[in-house]
Amino acid sequence: MAPVFLGILLPVALGLVMKSRSDNKKRGVLVEAGGEPGITMRNQRFLKLLETPWEGANTLADLFEQACKMHATQKFLGTRELLKKELEPTSDGRTFEKVTLGRYVWLSYGEAFEQACYFASGIVALGHQKGERCAIFSETRADWIIALQGCFRHNFSVVTVYASLGEEALVHSLNETEVTTVICDQKQMKKVLDLGTKLETVKRVVYMSELGGSQDPSNEHIPDSWTVESFEEVINLGRKSPVEPELPTAESVAVIMYTSGSTGLPKGVVMTHGNMVATVAGVSKLVPELGPKDVYLAYLPLAHVLELAAESVICASGGAIGYGSPLTLTDTSSKIKKGSKGDAAELSPTLMAAVPAILDRVRDGVRKMVDAKGGLSKTIFELAYRRRLAAIEGSWLGAWGPEKILWDTLVFKRIRAVLGGRVRGMLSGGAPLSGDTQRFMNICMGMPIGQGYGLTETCAGASFSEWDDLTVGRVGPPVPHCYLKLINWEEGGYRITDSPMPRGEIVIGGPSVTLGYFKNQAKTDEVYKVDETGMRWFYTGDIGQFHSDGCLEIIDRKKDIVKLQHGEYVSLGKVEAVLIVSPYVDNIMVHADPFHSYVIAILVASQPALEGFARSKDIQFESFEDLCEKEEAIKEVLQSLQKVAKSARLEKFEVPAKIKLLSEPWTPESGLVTAALKLKRENLRKNFSDELKKLYL
Repeated sequence: MAPVFLGILLPVALGLVMKSRSDNKKRGVLVEAGGEPGITMRNQRFLKLLETPWEGANTLADLFEQACKMHATQKFLGTRELLKKELEPTSDGRTFEKVTLGRYVWLSYGEAFEQACYFASGIVALGHQKGERCAIFSETRADWIIALQGCFRHNFSVVTVYASLGEEALVHSLNETEVTTVICDQKQMKKVLDLGTKLETVKRVVYMSELGGSQDPSNEHIPDSWTVESFEEVINLGRKSPVEPELPTAESVAVIMYTSGSTGLPKGVVMTHGNMVATVAGVSKLVPELGPKDVYLAYLPLAHVLELAAESVICASGGAIGYGSPLTLTDTSSKIKKGSKGDAAELSPTLMAAVPAILDRVRDGVRKMVDAKGGLSKTIFELAYRRRLAAIEGSWLGAWGPEKILWDTLVFKRIRAVLGGRVRGMLSGGAPLSGDTQRFMNICMGMPIGQGYGLTETCAGASFSEWDDLTVGRVGPPVPHCYLKLINWEEGGYRITDSPMPRGEIVIGGPSVTLGYFKNQAKTDEVYKVDETGMRWFYTGDIGQFHSDGCLEIIDRKKDIVKLQHGEYVSLGKVEAVLIVSPYVDNIMVHADPFHSYVIAILVASQPALEGFARSKDIQFESFEDLCEKEEAIKEVLQSLQKVAKSARLEKFEVPAKIKLLSEPWTPESGLVTAALKLKRENLRKNFSDELKKLYL
């Protein structure tokens, strides 16, 4: 009996005790705060809001220099060798680029600091003047960080622009900020040169060479008044002509970050150095045992505040950052040559960040792999998954102790190898993460997922779920550098006196709240307020509720609420977050019209799932586009949506009565989603206006 108790019952008992402690743990506590009346929470571990990660790290330039000196010989920035690039034909006559990538080649912290100093001097030698602004317009890579920190050495504010931004938005961003020097990769340089006549203030372009070899740009589109130099040549200029730095202060503007906003032209959010280091200070306290042993896989856009904050946190901790891309992330990613390694397998990271859309793809990819194997393998996977799910959700009958080890070894170890096998934690941000995907990652990847909530206007993290909190649907307590407040939204019926939980609009206060929108005082005054104590507050437009342990849950968004013909209110974002769980859905936009009594939806269908259904029912189709038009396919997807909606307890009026299936994905390049893969609702409505009208006939 003793061996049985020690081997099985004891781990179960300990697990249940730990879970009970975790369930009863206070994570956020009430605090008195200025400004508009409401209910305000702070992180329970810190009495005062954090402003810097350590004494003396008052700016991103300070943080970078001090980290580079503390960890001078440590690996810092890693880039993969490009061994081969080739075009592969497909069965339909098209060709796709495939790459074979080698090992990671590393810059140490000391080498990175040296390059940043040389770049800083080089850009001055090139003619960039004090008070002028630089812009970085590039995919995520090591040179991006070197350029950023080089600019900071002379207190040059940096305008960040998504590589996927359309021409109109790019011209608007560069002209509005009067940028004189554009730093870009060669792919984006072509766009800049083609727009030369429309760019009013640009004088210089610094281009990063293509990975795998330098390729000089063509001179035919370069305006006569522009100076164009390679990144390497600017560093050489700085090496030959060093210039003493003029470092920024905490109040200096570090970044003007252009959001790829879901409506209209992008707005530039003005971030100070103090804003950014406050976020680094807060987030650094929430990742257990963060330090030089950590390896972070960087592949999200650095022009997005989530990625910039994440890499700044890793830099502050002395960890290593290996660069990849969404198209080369895993061994089966679209650009990876079959038989060669993706970024995750080569790097074996310990930490990652992701947006929910990417995690949904990882989940769907694993499920397709399991379905393809079928038979005994699929049966064992489903059994293992159910047993671990029961345990995570608190059942003592689930897989604990030795049984957990068995399933991890037998089933989940191979799946974890997809991301390198060493990931110990992941941050998900940018949009709500479905409970189904969160549980899938917890079980199959064997790691906690910290759901984060924040905005560009608050320098990313405002709340962050702790690693021992296995609940789904919540975004954790306030990060130690900010307060979270709920205020009444009477029009929507959300009040801080609501039972069983206080509800209201989320307002974020603290040192990470940015200065406002560049050259847009009216919009700034609308959503930014300063209270009687001098604290800045940002009014998010999101609706949340506080749980009894102080954690926040996002439940609605003011702009996404539509009143139907008979008076019912529909939250479009909430319904979309539920319906995207359907295996037939890659992306979805729910649409409601006040002159109708029901909602409709247009959705990008999952090709493998829908074609699998068609084959199982012997439905003939000429192409995927043809299949999306077939009545049987539409009926099957609609039934799936209804099933998912019922399990999530949506009201009948919230469930789409009619749908349109689309075969082409929505991409940032198409202008239908942002770089963070959020819906651009207005663009979608305009693009598919005819389809929406037909659904209401």
